[in-house]
Amino acid sequence: MSRFLAYRLHAPTAGASAPAARFVELDVDHLSPGEVLVRVAWSSLNYKDALAAAGINAIVRQYPRIGGIDLTGTVAASSDARFREGDPVVVHGFGIGVDHDGGHAQYARVKADWAMPLPAGLSLREAATLGAAGYTAGLCLHWMEHNGLAPARGKVVVSGATGGVGSIAIDMLAGRGYAVTALTGKAAELDYLRTLGAAEILPAEVAKATGKPLDPAQWAGAVDAVGGEVLAWMLRTLQPDGVATAFGNAAGAQFDATVLPFILRGVKLIGINANSPMALRSEVWAKIADAYRPRHLDLVANEIAFQDIPEAMARMLARQSRGRYLVRMEG
Repeated sequence: MSRFLAYRLHAPTAGASAPAARFVELDVDHLSPGEVLVRVAWSSLNYKDALAAAGINAIVRQYPRIGGIDLTGTVAASSDARFREGDPVVVHGFGIGVDHDGGHAQYARVKADWAMPLPAGLSLREAATLGAAGYTAGLCLHWMEHNGLAPARGKVVVSGATGGVGSIAIDMLAGRGYAVTALTGKAAELDYLRTLGAAEILPAEVAKATGKPLDPAQWAGAVDAVGGEVLAWMLRTLQPDGVATAFGNAAGAQFDATVLPFILRGVKLIGINANSPMALRSEVWAKIADAYRPRHLDLVANEIAFQDIPEAMARMLARQSRGRYLVRMEG
């Protein structure tokens, strides 16, 4: 096989905190081990990818490393009988892009247990637009509905609304018939959020401490991308038997709360770990391709060329992005 292009993170140089990131030519022997070699068609940029490339939070600890926590593509070779050359696959989680070389390369080699056949009804491009972010949004909806959430129960609030998970969550929820309230600090993106399906948009500043253990009940459900004070506010304002899902900490890993929302209103807080076992992710992806299918993926997707990854990551860290960056790896 001829050599291929990768965006690779190298150990920080003396005095530097960020890894040295650059485009390099590699061959398959440079990749992390695995039974399945994938010719990558599409990858994406997630906030975690941008943090890793900037050396923030020590996400990557072993170098060199190819980033990219999700990818879609076709099998180029496999020593595992479950996969054959040409099979379309989706890969995310299991440490790819962090502990194992990921999707920011024209080829990736992964363990067969990590590769999922492309869900019926989705193209490789659509699956990559969804990626780890779309799966996280689908997992939130899956567990909220498992715990009694239904459109008739009331409104659902989504924080980090213009981000990848938030955008797709709004689209999924609205498509399921929920009345969605988007929480955002980006006043310029109101039309975008309304098009996705937000029935109400609130400034992020409303999610602040009041000094009370409970505030007026507003939400049947909540999808929280940021943690900190926002999550505490959501818990205080959930309706009786309301359910919140939490998966991010951009606003802080700690939050100030009491047990009163849980024991007086019976609210539920569900932690979302998108690195799910394959049985669960296959179940949720099947829903994403069908009942949860977003209606506005083309609006959410910002397609970029492979060589544009560094610039797009800088925009993400500067909070100047919205939706999903979809990385075109071929061509």
